[in-house]
Amino acid sequence: MLQCSIKSNFRFLLILLLFTSIIQCKRLEKPEVHLQAGILVSDTHTWYLALEHFSKTLDERSNGRIRLDVYHSEQLAKEIESIRLIRAGVIDITTTGSTLNNWIEIAAFCELPFLLRDSIDMQHLIKSEVGQRIEREMLEVTGLRPLGYFQRGARHLTSNRPIKHPDDLKGLIIRVPNVPSFVTAWSALGAKPTPMAFSEVFTSLQQGTIEAQENPFALIKSAGFAEVQKYINLTEHVVSWVYPVIGEKQFQALPEDLKKIFLQAADEMIKYEHELFLKNNKIIQEELKHQGMEFIEVDKNAFSEKCSQAIFNSLSPEMQKVYHKVIQMKKEIDTKKAK
Repeated sequence: MLQCSIKSNFRFLLILLLFTSIIQCKRLEKPEVHLQAGILVSDTHTWYLALEHFSKTLDERSNGRIRLDVYHSEQLAKEIESIRLIRAGVIDITTTGSTLNNWIEIAAFCELPFLLRDSIDMQHLIKSEVGQRIEREMLEVTGLRPLGYFQRGARHLTSNRPIKHPDDLKGLIIRVPNVPSFVTAWSALGAKPTPMAFSEVFTSLQQGTIEAQENPFALIKSAGFAEVQKYINLTEHVVSWVYPVIGEKQFQALPEDLKKIFLQAADEMIKYEHELFLKNNKIIQEELKHQGMEFIEVDKNAFSEKCSQAIFNSLSPEMQKVYHKVIQMKKEIDTKKAK
């Protein structure tokens, strides 16, 4: 009886091992859908961590049928080129926002300088008619499907001399993303804005090709700008967000059951990133101070007053109407707060 029991157990273990190896082999087979994401941030940034979480969720929920490879630091392409590659069907996913202004005018409102004051204004704009139009035109005009949004945090100016007032900007060469409203704003403030891919910024600061750049705390930290910049001037000139997007053609090519899995996993990714953002934002500021960066308070009203008219004038008549709608939205928010 004992020998029979041992043989039976041994046979069961063999069957179990065989079954496990078959399952593992099955998961190692070529996935049914192989997606590639290319983003501008480094592998320590919350956007990258969120997309990696998304990748793992897709793999688990689809039992290996969907594979998503995430490439950080513009390894696949610069941001604008990534959009073109998605539209051409070469890659599938990226993060973008105001850069889409090169295709659709309304995208300027994702990061219009000195327009939004805080995350409350931002969330109202995203949910408003204006926000819905941005998402609709992204889909219809550029062929990109937004999967929700990641909060960027306010953008601040970094430099190697303190900047407290627009007068301190005279002649300062500042890297900006390839967004028309950014060029307009910094030119009106007296600086020399230079559009440049994000992956080129650190080396350009190091070599002195540019003297300053502007970004949220998280990007300042993840890019290592503390090594080449001394001051963070708290301009808060942009409060904005970014969309993780997939090409609409790529999404529609998914089988129906995988579309459902994909969208559910995307919702979870958005929540995951938001939690990371809130947790990390204050920690990152302390880390930047520990790395030797000094935080400089600035005259925000002076900055806003000097360039707001130039920004408004740079908009088309139709976008000027949208601008007025956003201003009205802000007034309504203030009225509700006062009650």
